[in-house]
Amino acid sequence: MHNIKNIRQNFDEFKKKILERNINIELEKIILLDRENRELIQKKESLEKQKKDISKKNDKSLFEKSKEISNLINELANQQKIKKQDLDLILSSLPNISNSDVPIGRDEKSNKVIETKGEIRNFDFKPQSHHELGENLKMLDFDLASKTTGSRFVFVKKELAYLERAISNFMIDLHTQKNGYIEISPPYIASSNTMFGTGQLPKFENDQFELKLEDENDRKYLIPTAEVILTNMVKDQILNIKELPIRLVASTPCFRKEAGSYGKDTKGMIRQHQFHKVELVSIVQNDHCLDELDRMTNCASMVLDKLKLPYRKVLLCSGDMGFSAEKTYDIEVWIPSENTYREISSCSSCGQFQATRMKTRYKNEKNEILYPGTLNGSGLAVGRTLIAIMENYQNSDGSINIPEVLKPYMNNIEKIHHN
Repeated sequence: MHNIKNIRQNFDEFKKKILERNINIELEKIILLDRENRELIQKKESLEKQKKDISKKNDKSLFEKSKEISNLINELANQQKIKKQDLDLILSSLPNISNSDVPIGRDEKSNKVIETKGEIRNFDFKPQSHHELGENLKMLDFDLASKTTGSRFVFVKKELAYLERAISNFMIDLHTQKNGYIEISPPYIASSNTMFGTGQLPKFENDQFELKLEDENDRKYLIPTAEVILTNMVKDQILNIKELPIRLVASTPCFRKEAGSYGKDTKGMIRQHQFHKVELVSIVQNDHCLDELDRMTNCASMVLDKLKLPYRKVLLCSGDMGFSAEKTYDIEVWIPSENTYREISSCSSCGQFQATRMKTRYKNEKNEILYPGTLNGSGLAVGRTLIAIMENYQNSDGSINIPEVLKPYMNNIEKIHHN
């Protein structure tokens, strides 16, 4: 969340940077609300001084005047509270501003490919899509999921379910044993305050699955990503600099309504309401964010290197980044049936944006209290990794070879074929 004092002092620069995020908002309204809010505070403080002066005189004839001033103070306090709520609502709906080295643009057309790795396989047959492969193997069942739950869900069965679990276990082992992350098994439900801290609320409420509870004031949501719950593990805390960096990893289901994606990727597992993801989160000193982003992106890329899947690294432009991000790298894996790359990981530095919303701080060597930087990234999306393996490792008979690094996780099975 942005500091209104900083906006007030550098309004033209802030307006320029926030408009680069491709949002439509009347920023002048923020300045107007801020001015009105401060005027109400000043009037209230002036009346409070008058009341204090009257009380010092101990004059009973001034009792009615004191009472009248008290009523005015209460009225001003209520007005100021409403004005502050209106101001905070707008501020909490403004995205983070982009880092100086982020390309300026409206959408994905302005993204920049940084690196391409791996060899794209030349098939001597027409490659099938993952949903064709899975349905022919009788190991992906979308129709059954539609009957039991609804659209954008799937039953993963038999050896493909085994493979899905193997992928998750492999990623967790890699990130904990090689990349220095601490494994967490977190709750899958978050409070509204927790969702606010990482930026899902209030702006993206329509994309969340909210739980129906008896107490309407106790609002809770299924996590859209483990980022929410992992990052908020440090909310309302003052950390010691010696605790940083904090690096966490979790493998969890994620739940999203996919609002606004109607008609997109309706076939298969690319875009579902429920999916598994291995998530990486870092809490670092606020001047270490960009170095940590490079490190995190390399950790995510390492998964694809070891799986020998072709991919590319893309720097997102200002208009295509997530709400809380100041800089984002997407990792896109090659999908043969579509003859294109598809996102499999998004690694973002959020600077101090989330820490400010969560009221997370740390003490540096000078004992100064600062906001830390927070970062998050997929390491990787498990379902999309399953898709990429199925399509890139498929054979002409519809069977699927198992990548070498996953064989120990699958009892050394060589391939998946129709039973």
